[in-house]
Formats: sequence, C-alpha cells, structure tokens
Amino acid sequence: MRTYYDVQQYLKQFGVFIYVGKRLWDIELTAIELDHLYKSGVVEKKTYLNAKMVLEKEHREEEKREKEKQVGGNHLG
Repeated sequence: MRTYYDVQQYLKQFGVFIYVGKRLWDIELTAIELDHLYKSGVVEKKTYLNAKMVLEKEHREEEKREKEKQVGGNHLG
C-alpha cells in the first residue's frame, strides 16, 4: 500500500466503505476503522503498520493543502 486509495481498496475487502465528503475526515475515519479491524485480529500487524503510515502521510499532506487554500483565499487580488 502506497496511497490512500490503496488503503481504501484494502478495507473494501472487509466491507468498509468510507465517504464523509471531506478528504481529511475520510482519512481520519479510515484510520479509526483500520484500528478496529486490527484490534479485532482481522488485519495483520505488518499490513496495519503499513496502512497507518500511508494514512499519516496522507493526513499531513491534506492538512498542508487545506492551510495553503486558507492562506491563498485570504488575498485580496
């Protein structure tokens, strides 16, 4: 797994489909669902850790994009 999309496709194997409407929230909810699957013993540790790293990276990038949008939106011309 290398991208958020990859994690989404993996979770679909377990019937987990997430779409809240805001990408940052989707990533956060995906991380929570992944935690639940891991704690239930459904997801192997290696896969879990890999997916968590992907989600953390995607979360940081999305936060950065949102901050850039806010700063860009505050200019008057």
